[in-house]
Amino acid sequence: MSLKTGLVAEEQARAYLISQGLHWVESNYRCRWGEIDLIMQEQNYLVFVEVRARSSRGFGGALASVNYAKQRKLARAATHYLASNKRYDKQPVRFDVLGIEGKELQIEWIKNAFDMDF
Repeated sequence: MSLKTGLVAEEQARAYLISQGLHWVESNYRCRWGEIDLIMQEQNYLVFVEVRARSSRGFGGALASVNYAKQRKLARAATHYLASNKRYDKQPVRFDVLGIEGKELQIEWIKNAFDMDF
């Protein structure tokens, strides 16, 4: 996926999540452990969102590409974010994955897609 495609997908994901009642906190948080595409707020949860875009469902599609190694990187980046942003350190967190696929840009959102203990 090109950088431009990734940024467009992340913007579509952000707009979709806002339309579903979430509040945007930050985009493209980077640290030495990795990157978090979107950080959102839903009620009392801080939600770390991995956005995946694919042109087709080949090789399992967008959602299948978030393997254990990627989950671990996201969890480490989230730990860093929480340590750097004390206002969120007591808040429950959730990891969601949002896939955007095909020319029709079908969105599939999995809440609480994986769980990592901090």
